[in-house]
Amino acid sequence: MNEFIFGASAFGCCVIALAFLSAWQRTGDRLFALFSLAFWAFAANRVAITAVDDTGEAEPYVYLVRLLAFGLIIAAIIDKNRAAVSRRGRRTQRV
Repeated sequence: MNEFIFGASAFGCCVIALAFLSAWQRTGDRLFALFSLAFWAFAANRVAITAVDDTGEAEPYVYLVRLLAFGLIIAAIIDKNRAAVSRRGRRTQRV
């Protein structure tokens, strides 16, 4: 039963990653590209959990993949906020 749930979760992460990839192709915004990469990492994490034995979630490399995904999300948010602040600063200088 766990394998089915992890498989469905991995499939959901792939669908979300494809949606963010589509948004990135339409807009060219790096936020969507990094979110897409993060959800591909979440999907790989779910596949890795089902590939190892019953104690698979306790393996350190499983946590490293998840850490990478969350790091990508944090980096995307920081990058987006930094770009917004620099655009706001340039706008006030022009006036």
